Amino acid sequence: MSGFATPNRRAATTLARSSLAIARATPAAVRPSPDGVLFPLDFVYARAGVPIPRARRIDPAAIPSPYRSLLAHERDMTLTLEQHFGGRVVLRPLSTFRIREWYFRRVLLAQEYSGRPVEMGAIRMKITAFPDRIRRQILRNEVPLGRVLRDGGVQFVSRPVAFLEVTPNAEMMGVFWMREPRSIYGRRTHVLQEGTKIGDIVEILPLV
Repeated sequence: MSGFATPNRRAATTLARSSLAIARATPAAVRPSPDGVLFPLDFVYARAGVPIPRARRIDPAAIPSPYRSLLAHERDMTLTLEQHFGGRVVLRPLSTFRIREWYFRRVLLAQEYSGRPVEMGAIRMKITAFPDRIRRQILRNEVPLGRVLRDGGVQFVSRPVAFLEVTPNAEMMGVFWMREPRSIYGRRTHVLQEGTKIGDIVEILPLV
């Protein structure tokens, strides 16, 4: 075998080094969680020096309604939220950065007509997996990812790998208009294209 690393291995090494640098440079309260249940949200928060919210895995059957119907599925989350709330949602970017072919962003989805927050999402997406037109739309951070992919004719599946009960941090409480740190719920998904993983997403819902 060649002694040269493949692009995927180089990207993984770069991400691992970034994670190690964050762990060495930040207090324990803002380090990514060891089991990765909140990845990439924990990675994005740690990079910004923001304390990471507490989270634990939960069986989907234990998720209260209406959270369960909003989370326990493989559909596009953007469309699911729009159908539940009866109107379009808009994207508000909170932070973005890129590590080689991986594009990270943390965003807020809000109702278009009221501004009410309906989801916080953290995404790690293999941006090189998309054609130039779709890539440019994603990098502009103007339209929710689900709508970009759906309108662009990109076939994908959001496959849940963990359901989460979350105790929000102060930053998340502010974004979600919360007065006290009550339990909220979310999920971690793998984004698959023709069976190949091209992204990781953590989606957290506010009180509903």
